[in-house]
Amino acid sequence: MSGFRLTAAVAALTCLALPAWAQDGHFAGKTIEIVVPFGEGGATFVSAKFLEPYFEKHLPGNPEIDVVSRPGGGSILGANWFEQNAKSDGTTILFTTSSTANPFVLGQDGVEYRLADYRVAYSHPFSAVAYTSPDTGVTSAADIKNASVPLIYGGIAAAASDLPGLLSFEVLDLDVKSVLGFNGRGPVRLAFEQGELNLDYQFTPVYLTQVVPSVEEGRAVPLWTGGAMQDGVLKARDPIAPDLPSVYEVYEMMNGSAPSGIEWDAFQGIASVTYAYGLTGYMHPDTPENVLDIFAETVAAINADAEFQTESQEVTNGARLNAGPATEAAVKAALSPSQEVKDYLRNLLGEKYGVNF
Repeated sequence: MSGFRLTAAVAALTCLALPAWAQDGHFAGKTIEIVVPFGEGGATFVSAKFLEPYFEKHLPGNPEIDVVSRPGGGSILGANWFEQNAKSDGTTILFTTSSTANPFVLGQDGVEYRLADYRVAYSHPFSAVAYTSPDTGVTSAADIKNASVPLIYGGIAAAASDLPGLLSFEVLDLDVKSVLGFNGRGPVRLAFEQGELNLDYQFTPVYLTQVVPSVEEGRAVPLWTGGAMQDGVLKARDPIAPDLPSVYEVYEMMNGSAPSGIEWDAFQGIASVTYAYGLTGYMHPDTPENVLDIFAETVAAINADAEFQTESQEVTNGARLNAGPATEAAVKAALSPSQEVKDYLRNLLGEKYGVNF
C-alpha cells in the first residue's frame, strides 16, 4: 500500500473511532433552550442558571444556553408547553422537579406531557433533611417514636414536593399531624423556629445554610435524609449529609429488617425523583442516542471541572451531576410505578389529605 493510501486509511479509521460530536463541535452556533416551569426566583431556576456556564463551556461547539422561565399551574403549564414545542435535536430541555413528576405519576387533570417517555439528559441531586425540635425530647432518629409531645409537620401541598416526606412518615409508621397550605418552605422553616411546628424537611442547600446554624445552637435536631441510590435501592447515605442515616436505615433501626411493601415502594419511587434525581433535564422522546452520549460526556467533564467542584461545594455541599443509561433507567422506573402503587398514592392523598383527582 502506498504511503498516501496508508495515511488516508489511518485517517479514515481515526475518524470512525471518534464520536461525531468530537469531529464537528455538534452544537456549534446553536442555542439550547432550558425550560424551567417555575418562576425565576425559585430553586430550580437558580440551579439552571448555576449550571448554565458549565454546559456552555463543556458542550461540544460551546452553544449558548438560554434559561427560560415558563411558570403556571404548579409547573404543569410549562411542561405542557414543552410537550407541544420541544425539538428532538437536543436543543430544548425541560429542567424540572417532582412538582412536575408527581402530577404525571398521579394522573392529575391538566397533565398533557408524557414525562416517562422523555429522554433523560442529566440530573442534579437536591436532597432533603428531616429535623425536629429539641422540645420533643427526641435526640436522634432512633427515638423519633418516643417524642414527648405530638409531632407536627408543616408543608405546602400533599401532592407536590411534600409527598416524599409524607410517605416517609408512612414507611416509618409515625403519628404525625400535617399542617399544609404554606406558600413556601421558607415560611415553614419560620413557623418551626417560632415553635408552631416541631418537624420539618428542608432541601439540602437550605438545610446547610439556614438550619445547620440552629443545629449548632441546639435549636434543632437532625434526623435523616431521603437517601441515595445504591444497587437500584434508595438506601445509601446521602453524600450531601453523610453523617445522617437514610429513611431506609432508620426503618432498619426500628424494625431490625429492611423496608418492604406498598408503603416503601411508593416512597422509593416518589423520593427517587424528588431527592436522588431531584432536578432533572428531560429531552424529547425522539432525541438521538448520540445526543444523550454527548450530554453524558459533558456531565463527566463538568464534574471534573475544578471551578464547578468549588462552586457546587457552596451550593449543594459538592453534589455532582448524574447522566447516562443508569440514570435514565432509574428515573423512568420511578415515573412508571405499578398500578398498585398508583392506587395506594391516590387513596392516601384523597382520604388523608383531601386531594381531588
